[in-house]
Amino acid sequence: MCAALVGGMDRLKREYIDVAKKGGVKLKVFTGKENRVADQIGSCGLVIVFTNKVSHKARIEVAAHAKSRGIPMKMLHSCGVSTLRKALEA
Repeated sequence: MCAALVGGMDRLKREYIDVAKKGGVKLKVFTGKENRVADQIGSCGLVIVFTNKVSHKARIEVAAHAKSRGIPMKMLHSCGVSTLRKALEA
């Protein structure tokens, strides 16, 4: 499965990818500094948004993209590695 993570911390990007890989998930990570994130997400099985580390505009843009393509979406306030692990397990 492929998933996209929007938000989070730059310094944890490698750890996010490693945790997802251990769970059998290919993860695309966008820390929020990229422009037009929704266009870069493409089609994936799940979109996870860490809401405390991303702008309102980006969150709305990603939500609209996910809804239009029928992609399930999880919005989580915390941006830790354990939060990502729990989101991928559920």
